[in-house]
Amino acid sequence: MSDASAFDPCPRVAAELNLPLSGVRAVVKLLAEGGSVPFIARYRKEQTDGLDEVQIRAIEEKCGYYTELHDRRVVVLGEIEKQGKLTAELRKRIEACWVKAELEDLYLPYKPKRRTRAMIARERGLEPLALRILEQPLFGDVLSEASAFVDIGKEVADTKVALAGARDIVAEMMAERADVRALVRDRFTEEGEVVSMRVPEKTQQPTKFEAYYDFRGKAKVIPSHRFLAIRRGEAEGVLRSSVEVDKDALVAGTERLAKVNPASPFARELRLAAKDSVERLLIPSIENDVRVDLKLNADREAVAIFAENLRKLLLAAPLGRRKVIGIDPGQRSGCKCVVVDDTGKLLTHTLINLVTGDHALAHAKKTVAELIKTHEPFAIAVGNGTHGRETADFARDVVKELDMTAQTMTVLVSEAGASVYSASDVARDEFPDLDLTVRGAISIARRLQDPLAELVKIDPKAIGVGQYQHDVFQSLLKRKLEEVVESCVNAVGVELNTASAPLLAHVAGLTQTIAKRIVTYRNERGAFKTRQDLLSVSGFGPKAFEQCAGFVRIRDSANPLDASAVHPERYGLVEQMAKDLGARVVELVGNTELIGRVNLQKYVSASVGLPTLEDIRRELLKPGRDPRDVFEPPAFRDDVRTMEDLKVGMMLEGIVTNVTAFGAFVDVGVHQDGLVHLSQLSDRFVKDPHEVAKVGDKMRVRVLEIDLARKRISLSAKSDAAQVQRATALERSHQGVSSGQRQPSSQGPNFSNKPFAGLLRK
Repeated sequence: MSDASAFDPCPRVAAELNLPLSGVRAVVKLLAEGGSVPFIARYRKEQTDGLDEVQIRAIEEKCGYYTELHDRRVVVLGEIEKQGKLTAELRKRIEACWVKAELEDLYLPYKPKRRTRAMIARERGLEPLALRILEQPLFGDVLSEASAFVDIGKEVADTKVALAGARDIVAEMMAERADVRALVRDRFTEEGEVVSMRVPEKTQQPTKFEAYYDFRGKAKVIPSHRFLAIRRGEAEGVLRSSVEVDKDALVAGTERLAKVNPASPFARELRLAAKDSVERLLIPSIENDVRVDLKLNADREAVAIFAENLRKLLLAAPLGRRKVIGIDPGQRSGCKCVVVDDTGKLLTHTLINLVTGDHALAHAKKTVAELIKTHEPFAIAVGNGTHGRETADFARDVVKELDMTAQTMTVLVSEAGASVYSASDVARDEFPDLDLTVRGAISIARRLQDPLAELVKIDPKAIGVGQYQHDVFQSLLKRKLEEVVESCVNAVGVELNTASAPLLAHVAGLTQTIAKRIVTYRNERGAFKTRQDLLSVSGFGPKAFEQCAGFVRIRDSANPLDASAVHPERYGLVEQMAKDLGARVVELVGNTELIGRVNLQKYVSASVGLPTLEDIRRELLKPGRDPRDVFEPPAFRDDVRTMEDLKVGMMLEGIVTNVTAFGAFVDVGVHQDGLVHLSQLSDRFVKDPHEVAKVGDKMRVRVLEIDLARKRISLSAKSDAAQVQRATALERSHQGVSSGQRQPSSQGPNFSNKPFAGLLRK
């Protein structure tokens, strides 16, 4: 047991995750050899029994947890053994422990600690009296026995001091017992309630935490967003919170475990010690542990929501390799216009102004018209920030006035995080001589072409699809988001001859250093002709090639497989398939008739099974197929531009911009996203908003409530006839009434009663 190298977490991980032990062992081995999760999931299916990325990451996490626990267990056993207190029974209990908190409870009595009241009492010679209290003898006189320990020299002035010191020892001994701590921990976990209240001196004025001024909820089931909101309220000094349990029940349970004997003259002393142990030592310690666990669980939920939203955003439908004009709207400083070619390369940039008079507007029309006629872009991408709708209308008007065969579409594009990219090191490296605002326009244009390729350059926390992302444990968030980006990049694949260094850095097996070297090599020597050319890059070894080769694409390679997800290690196999059919590989790729004649069973071997062969067949049918959806531009109502244009009951089409634990935010084109609360997301009961809403989805919604003062919009996605009739009646009742003067509606959700009021987009 003391040999850490002999520890094998695989059997326990396999049992806990209900996965085949052989697959778990294979994953652990491949990870230890430097394999990346995307590579293992896609190209080592035979070894792992077909485990997917989610299962492989779960194995990695669980193995890490149990390995850390084992290492800690070795340290604990060693420390107790040094003290000469390691009994066979204690060793057995420690070795059978698989929960970190329980392990620390077992170690607590032997753990070095600061000077305590019990230590002082022991130094005064009161431990024998404490043991008498614990023994609960049926005979004896408490005061008489306590008087024997009175010693002025040891600062034990009388029997009262002697008994108090003895109780301190008993209280600490009980607080360090694993069974007592387990009892208290279980009560906190199962029955504890999170309670929050306002801080009077900090809540003289309205705050965004009103819903938590007098809040009480079961700790076991409290939603993550509520607990994180309470934590934020505490951090801002507005709230105080605690986790409460029935103290009397805890004291009674502790007395039972301490075996208080009512017939003993020492029963009263043991009861007092038990009460003191619970209130002074156990409750503060266990409550703190429970709060840490609640925070960790809330963090995990919030991070999972963020990760799911980020995945949907990164995998949003791309426009593809088309020329695009990008416009970053601006009023006082003007609109920055750029043109990028089909690979995202900047061709030209200029500035137009739409709000400084007719002369400037005419000049702007002429400028944009010239850009369109000269470069013939497929689309115009306009940032969706302030003045975005008006700028998009201007662009559409210019296109309509041009007599061109191919009409250029105009698309509003989210500019969340564009300013972060503009000021980043990545942007400075790409465009060292350009102004920040021009870089932002380039980013907007590229986002339309390929959201994934552009968004990987930005810190995910700046994209705006998270929930309390600044409140959660940042290391956990960073690791999870990196996993999502890696997964998305490798699921789509990367064009080797056009990808930026930040994008390449997320390809399996590549680092930022190697990615930069690939770009430098490409700039100095020209485009890569084959995947094998990667081995000529400085510092690029066989292991990196093995991991990344299947995820990079070379569109115009002489070998058509270089443009597919077929790994180079299987090229020989595909060549054999083609040869057996009397064809060349180039004739086999994409040829449904020929591929249909391939008998996969014929090519099964010790190293290649049917799962890999099925993957190869699918890839040959549609080589390099992009798994993302086909691009469709969003459509907003022309008569709705600002919140003032909204009316209760109005039907709108919008785009889901964020999904949280309590609902989905939808952009309806008024510069302020509306909230579709969980209860309004569907006609059926919805427990998790992700069941029915994903970032980037189009959603038809109905306006329930408009709060102009707080800039909040309440929406509904329900579609039943009763809701439609109700909305129609509401809309009629508000006709002719100014939005700014309208009385608050009694219909629809009341924001002031929502626990998340005021915290929606933080």
